[in-house]
Amino acid sequence: MCSRDPASNQLIDYKNKDSEPPTECTTASGIPVGVKDAIMTVGPRGPALLQDFIFLDELSHFDTERIPERVAYAKGAGAFGYFECTHDITKFCAASVFDRVKKRTAIAMRFSVACGENGSADTVREQRGFAIKFYTEDGIWDLVGCNMPVYYVRDPSLFPSLVHAQKRNPQTHLRDPDMFWDFMSLRAETMHALLMYFSDRGTPDGYRHMHGYGAHTYRMVNPSGETFYVKFHMKTDQGIKNLDARRCAELAAHDPDYSIRDLYNAIKKGNYPSWSLFIQVMLNEEARKCKFNPFDVTKVWPQKEYPLLPVGRLVLDRNPTNYFTEVEQLAFSPAHMVPGIEPSPDKMLQGRLFAYGDTQRYRLGVNYMQIPVNCPYRVNVKNFQRDGAMTVNDNQDGAPNYFPNSFCGPKESSRALALQTCCPVSGDVYRYMSGDTEDNFSQATDFWTYTLDNCGRKRLVRNISEHLADASQFLQERAVKLFTMIHADFGRLMTEALNTAKISKF
Repeated sequence: MCSRDPASNQLIDYKNKDSEPPTECTTASGIPVGVKDAIMTVGPRGPALLQDFIFLDELSHFDTERIPERVAYAKGAGAFGYFECTHDITKFCAASVFDRVKKRTAIAMRFSVACGENGSADTVREQRGFAIKFYTEDGIWDLVGCNMPVYYVRDPSLFPSLVHAQKRNPQTHLRDPDMFWDFMSLRAETMHALLMYFSDRGTPDGYRHMHGYGAHTYRMVNPSGETFYVKFHMKTDQGIKNLDARRCAELAAHDPDYSIRDLYNAIKKGNYPSWSLFIQVMLNEEARKCKFNPFDVTKVWPQKEYPLLPVGRLVLDRNPTNYFTEVEQLAFSPAHMVPGIEPSPDKMLQGRLFAYGDTQRYRLGVNYMQIPVNCPYRVNVKNFQRDGAMTVNDNQDGAPNYFPNSFCGPKESSRALALQTCCPVSGDVYRYMSGDTEDNFSQATDFWTYTLDNCGRKRLVRNISEHLADASQFLQERAVKLFTMIHADFGRLMTEALNTAKISKF
């Protein structure tokens, strides 16, 4: 047993942690069960009886024990720990989580694979989700990001199609390269994220060895009511490690849950993973004069112009006690922002403010915030919402459920009001299409030219060509035109790689 890892020994550890004899088996209603391995029948060979509640209760629960999986980022791993503020940023933000150096705030984190289903392999080439829940004294703050600093599309109306194109063909139920490359090559704004997706970043060595990014632009409010635009960066303290294609294939065959296992074992052994939290700050005047749209999630902010400022450290030191209870039911929404943090005009962020809460109400029910792992336990929740499926708390007793009222109902927060900013807007109401009105190539060119070295470019070309070679000829040609617009060498190398792939097929 000594050679087995902690994840493999979980049941042994559970057995050994308590010397007490096993407790009695009961039904969900607490009724003791005398016989657990036989149903009630008329005689030893006779038919079953409808009165066998113990069997019917067991079977009916089994029939309904799976909740809908997330549409995206379905398979993941989670853990718990704390955030420690290490640097004073109160001149930028009045959020209580940052109000003093050395302050610790409890957190939950979930890492996930973007488009794979619950049974898929952890090592497939995918974007990885990187979500953090802060349990603050001002309520829940959810920072929902990924392992790439940019996203594929900038308008939320395209989000459903983006996910559909990466998932399964509705007729064949297979991943379809034509669907993938048709969508990507019709939207040039995807190029920046696509290059990162097919670079080494697309196959991280587990979740501990990748960076995380808030990706979106947010707005911070300081105690004086001044506002600043920010981006969040989480840098792994374990160092970046990625897997090559061969190793990914080996793990997919022999250990498809590699990333989940790696995170669990590291924490169980006391090798607590951590990330350093940084922000980039852009002044309002800088945002107005910025040469690109600072609220475009397909763009990065150059760090030479907007340097990383240290904020704190995220540490994971506890595994979930039960996966379903604390990870599968762990629900995030970027709309959960505490006083001092606000949304920006980022269109994708604006769309996600609704989408995430809506999907959690579908998956977990209207009262999903009452589930312990989602509950803002440091706050005494008082509002005017009542009832609904699975109300499991006191339903706020006899407090009035309307506002305003004269009967001691909850009042408005003066602190939240003081930190609520006024943001003037103007313009004509219209559906502004942004596909070709923004610069879709400059930053992708910078990624090819400056971020990647020669070996990285070769791996990128190989990774793309192996995937693109399975798409239709006209889609290959359309994609190569876009790659050529990023850099002439990129287009040339892609053409050569695709031609080689065609020859090898014959």
